[in-house]
Parts: sequence; structure tokens; C-alpha cells
Amino acid sequence: MEPFDLCILGAGPAGYAAAMRAHDLGKRVALVEKGRVGGVGIHAGALSSKTMWHLSNDYARAARTDRGYRAAGLEISYRAVMEQVHAAVGERRSLLLRQLDRLREPGANGGSVTLVEGKARLVTPTAAEITTTAGEVERVVAENFLVATGSVPRIPEGIEVDGDRILTSDHIENLPEFPASMVIVGAGVIGCEYATIFANFGRTKIYLIDRQPRILPFEDEDVAEVVATSFERLGVTIHRSSRLESMRRVGDHVEYVITNAHGERERIQVERALVSVGRAPNLAGLGLEDVGVAVEKGSVTVEQTRSVVPNIYAAGDATMDIALVNVAELEARHAVETMFGLSPHPIRYEALSAIMFLRPEVASVGLNEMQAKKQRVPYRVGRVENRLINRYIAMRETEGFIKLLVTREPPHKILGLRVVGSEASSTIQGIAFLIDLSANASDVEHCVHPHPAITEGVQECARVILGRSILKADVFGPDELLHCADG
Repeated sequence: MEPFDLCILGAGPAGYAAAMRAHDLGKRVALVEKGRVGGVGIHAGALSSKTMWHLSNDYARAARTDRGYRAAGLEISYRAVMEQVHAAVGERRSLLLRQLDRLREPGANGGSVTLVEGKARLVTPTAAEITTTAGEVERVVAENFLVATGSVPRIPEGIEVDGDRILTSDHIENLPEFPASMVIVGAGVIGCEYATIFANFGRTKIYLIDRQPRILPFEDEDVAEVVATSFERLGVTIHRSSRLESMRRVGDHVEYVITNAHGERERIQVERALVSVGRAPNLAGLGLEDVGVAVEKGSVTVEQTRSVVPNIYAAGDATMDIALVNVAELEARHAVETMFGLSPHPIRYEALSAIMFLRPEVASVGLNEMQAKKQRVPYRVGRVENRLINRYIAMRETEGFIKLLVTREPPHKILGLRVVGSEASSTIQGIAFLIDLSANASDVEHCVHPHPAITEGVQECARVILGRSILKADVFGPDELLHCADG
């Protein structure tokens, strides 16, 4: 092969985004992928699990009996659900492959993207050996390299994942049917997401093992409590403050032993187990340290995406700073612009937004109260219960709240937002934009919001902070529905 301007290792969200940005700049790109184009951004990960979540919500909504109607004859099949999931994944993957096929030939600006299917290993800072799917070894030479190989499920020591009874997210779509019972190890975002999905479908008894006193330990206690209460109402058993002592397959079941919050041992049998304790960078066999790239605690060490080897960059889960698809794409595009001399603005992580696909949905942007206290940032918080917001009342979905954080002193610069409730994600991008602009509470208040809309709750939070809420705390109770406090 002729030398490339850029060789990208991994065709997941980061790698694909980098390839497209380099193509914009008229560069010759080699995109190396040993698995499936799209990575966990679409396969056994972000797109597939979110499709499952939406389908589970559709089913749970159809099965409700408090909407003025009652659906009859509801039928459900795990295989049929998975057919829809695979259809969604297939649609997205076909779009990516179609584009790669078209961009293989140089465009008007000279840019091209060549997909190389195989496993890569760096042999020098400017060369990699690719073992193709056919078993042949090819050499790719490039001026720059980007490590975008994503991540793999982290497996705790002592647990043997067999892909049948003891699973990770890589295997969950291969189940033959809804299990009668399943334990989920890990109460972070992904573990809680799958707990939501299976609880929504109502065919699986879910147990959730949490080492911490509460689920979602990185979020504020009031956020976690709403989700935990919802889970328990759905029949989920949460083993709080519990230590997993052992887990093993016993015939066609899984037996696990925990020491609970009272120091007592419990032995429980379930049909399946899902291990969801986070992900680890997928760097094995890349030869990074052999060519001088610093790897610390399993992650590539970078400064604004650039490693200690000047022409080798890393983005996304390979650096494991923030494991989100949107961050991976942002970092990858930043890396490309840097390596080709565009001097992009430094990546700002202050206004990162995220969605937790739970029940109820949780949306976040910027700081929460825990983070503000840890960073010793004086703040003021305004909180409004969803029961006071017209759109939520109309939706008949009043569980949860909206909480806005600003600096304690005027002009009350916006620090962050947390929304717990149906369609929470519709609220956060505007606040992310305002945080990026260093806006304040008055900017939120003066903005004309559509009516009825969930974002009116954000506006009301700003009014609570500024002391001019339409709904008065002395009527509704400061600790019940409206709340303003300093931290």
C-alpha cells in the first residue's frame, strides 16, 4: 500500500468520525477494523441497547391500565424484540458501509478512506502490521496514527463469563428468550439501564448487586433515590451495600453468594447473570508501549488527544477519561484537526451532557451538587418537582424533578442541570449551550420557552433561584415541591 496521511485503528464512533473529518481535509486515510464497523457505538452497545430501551418503554406503556384504556391480547417474544434491535443496527451499519464504499475513491479534494479489515499492531511510530481476516499480513505506513479501538467489558476477578448463563453486554442479545430471573452485577449506568429494560418487559425477576449504599453513586442522592424507588415498584430487588462473594454456573442456573449490608450471607439462584461493572480500554496486542506510547492503568496517556509520541493520538474509550459516544467523536475530530495543523479550540468538558436510559429517564449536563461540593464551588440550587410542570401533568408522568445549579453569588452563572423524568433529554442541550456561553440564571428566565414544554420547568428553577417563581414555596412547601438552597 502507498503511504497514508492517517491510519486509524478502530472503526467505532471515534475512528469513523476521525476518518470523515480527515476526508474533509483531503487526506488519504486507512481505517483499520478487526470486528464490525461501528463498534459498540451500534453493536452490542449504544444503539442496540437504546433500541431495546425504547421497545421496552413502548411495551410498558401499552400494558398500563391507568391511561383511560386497557390494551388486550398483548404478546411478547424476545426473539421478535431482537429482530427489531438487529434491524435498527443493520440500518445504521449499512449507512456507514455505504459511505465507506463511496469514499474509497479519491474525491474532488483528494480525500479518500480505505477500510482495512484485520487486526493491527504498531511496529514503528509510522508503520503498522495488519493481520487480515484472510490471515495475510499487510504493512500500512502513515504519517499519523489515531488509536480509537474502544473498550471491552470489564470482568471482575473470580467470575467466569461463559456467554450462556453468565453474560456481559456482548452476549445479552443472544438470549433465546426472556429469562425468568437475572442478577445484574453493578449498579452504574449500564447495569441500571439493563435493569430498566428487563423490568419494563415484565418477564424477568431482576436482582441488582450494588457495593455502594445506593445505586448511581456518581449522581446526587435525590436523583438515585427516584430511580431506586421506581425500580422497586417494578419488582427489582436491589442488594444495597452488598459484596459479591462468589458466582458460578450450577447446571442450567447461576448461583451467587453475597454478604449483605447486615453482614449476613445470602445464597441465591437465578437463571442468568449479567456482569456490568464498567469497561476497560481495548489496547491488547496493539504494540503501543513498544513504540514509546505511554499507557497508564490500561489507558493511553494523552494531552488533548496527543500521546507522548508526537504523531500518535488517541480518542474515545482508549483514553478512558469519559466513556461516551459524543465525547469520543468530539475527541477524534479534535485529534485530526490538531495533527493537520488547524489549531482547534481546546476540548471543554465543563458542559458535557449525558442521558441515562432508565425509568424514569435521567438527563445531566455540567456539575451536580456532589461535584460542586467536591470542587468547593459555592452554589445555589433551584429544584421543581415534575408535579408542578404542565407538560408532565398532561403526560400523566409526574414522577421526578428538575434541578438547576448556579453560582451562589450574582449574576448566578449556570453550573449544571439534572432532570429526572420522562423525555428528560429534551432539556439539556440548551443548558449545555448556555454553560458554554457562561450564561446565568436570568438568561434562562428571560428566554421564551414553548408551552407546554418540559423546559418550562428549567425556567421555573431559574425563577426559584432568583426569588420570583410563579409558584410560591410558602404555598407548596419548600421541602416538598419547590426548593431553593445554597451549598
